[in-house]
Amino acid sequence: MTAALITGAVVGLGIFLLILALIPRRVSMVRQLAAFDAAHPSGRLRSRPQPLAGKESRISRKLGAALAKFCAEQGWEFPSLRASLALVGKSFESYLASKLLLAVFGLLLGPILLTVLSIGGIQLPLAVPLWAGLLLAAVFFFLPDLELKQKVDRRRRDFRHAIGAFLDLVAMNLAGGRGVPEALMSASEIGSGWAMWRIRDALTNARIIGQTPWQALGALGEEVRIDELRDLSAALSLVAEDGAKVRESLATRAASLRRRELAELQGQAGERSQSMLVAQMLLAIAFLIFLVYPAVRVLLGV
Repeated sequence: MTAALITGAVVGLGIFLLILALIPRRVSMVRQLAAFDAAHPSGRLRSRPQPLAGKESRISRKLGAALAKFCAEQGWEFPSLRASLALVGKSFESYLASKLLLAVFGLLLGPILLTVLSIGGIQLPLAVPLWAGLLLAAVFFFLPDLELKQKVDRRRRDFRHAIGAFLDLVAMNLAGGRGVPEALMSASEIGSGWAMWRIRDALTNARIIGQTPWQALGALGEEVRIDELRDLSAALSLVAEDGAKVRESLATRAASLRRRELAELQGQAGERSQSMLVAQMLLAIAFLIFLVYPAVRVLLGV
């Protein structure tokens, strides 16, 4: 009875989706405008993905493009997600395709598990692999989110470390008699990491389009969601005319960033020390149980 109900529900859902796909839909004006904005970079925040040639299949690219187009038609922007993807250098289309493909893979693991167990002579109810497949699909669907969060946290931590060095370099250039724009550009050209590349690219684009360097740094801070860059942009816009005040402010900010980073490193070291202590205590308890168990067994006469 349960198998018949589940089979009927799946078949009915398939027929409903087929009829829904065959019915022509009227595209609303909101979706048309969203699709138009999606086709132009100025309409929304776009990520800077790294070249993905050879890293994803043709089906994955087409699927990601279709999913991104559907999200654009619905008016779903995902600004925070796009900022995180821009920070790690991954395209929005590749991210959507990976989530869907992993979910489908997790969903198919249930029938595969049922087939393997059936070949091995183990018979299970149909509901067990079905629910297992649904659970694995949900877990696999959110795996790219966890991976993205870890990468974003690591990238932002590295970016803050690079900002501290960048502020020191700018302060030294100001002490050498350069102006604020020249000091910012010269400091960005010294570093070779990806964070310095993003800062140098933002400053170069600002010079081309006629923006001030602090406006470019503020826009970069908004794009990658780094509060230190936004604060730096606001501070430079206030005291950009006074070189001495700028130099003192930048040196103070660099020292503050280093203290913050040192405090975070000490906190991480303390957490790892506590984890090691717990692991050692568990190991000692297990060893004591191993030593005491034979004596207790003899005493109890088991």
